[in-house]
Amino acid sequence: MAKVKLNPVLEHMRGDIGDLVFKKYGDRTIVSRKADLSGVKPSEAQQAHRQRFSQAALYGKMVLADPETKGLYEEVAKKKGQPVFSLTVADFFNAPVVDEVDLSGYSGQIGETILVRAHDDFQVTDVTVTLARTDGTAIEKGDAVLSPSGLWAYTTTQTVAEGTTVRIEVTVTDRPGGAGLLTEETTL
Repeated sequence: MAKVKLNPVLEHMRGDIGDLVFKKYGDRTIVSRKADLSGVKPSEAQQAHRQRFSQAALYGKMVLADPETKGLYEEVAKKKGQPVFSLTVADFFNAPVVDEVDLSGYSGQIGETILVRAHDDFQVTDVTVTLARTDGTAIEKGDAVLSPSGLWAYTTTQTVAEGTTVRIEVTVTDRPGGAGLLTEETTL
């Protein structure tokens, strides 16, 4: 690869001029030819990804238009040293994850606590806990509350008979609406 010292005017260019594309990588400027995509038909997966990226970009624009939400992202973007818009797009693509469901405080009685540890690249906004029998019959459902320890706590509202197998489904949601799910079963 040839190395050329660019005219100072060209060193700060980004984008394309004619068939040339100027890209900035750190303190270096890379010049290449524009890719010729004529005659290339995108696959279904590529089309789906482009559609999802369009949705992510729309989410980013909505965040930038809302001063309150933009402020939340600006604070994190500053710490990470990245643009707010790229943080919003990344958040859209990365769904939250349920790391752990702690059932040690649950024995089927009213007022017991099920703890959930979850994470997201930006922020988990909601945690919903659903309890059902193995045949799908609903027992209860509700929102967990974020505790000072950083865990989400759900307090049970129904009594379940001893010997019953209960399916616990935990759904976590992030700011753009992405969701993560974890299902566990326990026999009381």
